[in-house]
Amino acid sequence: MIVYPKAKINIGLRIIEKRADGFHNLETFFINAGTTDILEVTESDRVKMNQYGIELDSAPGKNLCVKAYEVMRREFDIPPVEINLFKRIPFGAGLGGGSSDAAGTMIAINRLFSLGLDKEKLASMAAAVGSDCPFFIYSSDLDSSRGEGMIGTGRGELLEPFTAGALEGLEIRIEKPPVHVSTAEAYAGIVPALPANNLRELLSQPVETWRETIVNDFEGHIFEKYPQIREYKEMMYSQGALYASMSGSGSAVFGIFRAAR
Repeated sequence: MIVYPKAKINIGLRIIEKRADGFHNLETFFINAGTTDILEVTESDRVKMNQYGIELDSAPGKNLCVKAYEVMRREFDIPPVEINLFKRIPFGAGLGGGSSDAAGTMIAINRLFSLGLDKEKLASMAAAVGSDCPFFIYSSDLDSSRGEGMIGTGRGELLEPFTAGALEGLEIRIEKPPVHVSTAEAYAGIVPALPANNLRELLSQPVETWRETIVNDFEGHIFEKYPQIREYKEMMYSQGALYASMSGSGSAVFGIFRAAR
């Protein structure tokens, strides 16, 4: 079974409060953008994880794909699998590649063993793997060229479909500086605060207004530590971006441009 896990970007990311469980409540808009990984899952005599493409900084056995398999195995009587992952989405970039691969593993297992799970059930199981994972259960149904995405709240696992119509006909470009930002490092510098404006309302305004209204709370301290990431954002604007931002906890930066004619 072969699937193609997608990358995402976050348009707006507000960290609202720290929770009693150590996680943070947030508000963000997830939308598909960028490249995909290639993931194959087949039945095997033992659990195997093979990684190709971009070299990762973790052992195959620690990959979130294996964690996703284990979550499903605890609930369903499924045999071992072999997972082959060709990695194209950069890691440490805020593009959700690891979470997308984990969700893709669950989708592939559901199809491979004819479990018949709907997306809501898969998303609830994916939340046990990572906060971003539920979005990627639904992402294949979303047409980003029309601005279709999902508003994420809670840890990011509470999702509501939303269409930012202002994005229709525009182009999203992504660049990743040669910098790695860990999620723990990003959250360590955060001071949670309630947002002054509703993200849905801001996304409903013309993209040209977003530069002054839609923010990523991680940018402040991450830009101080890694000024090169700020330079990439400034480069996007110098190239004519209507809006530019760091995605997620970084380090990738995206720009929204009028499509070339």
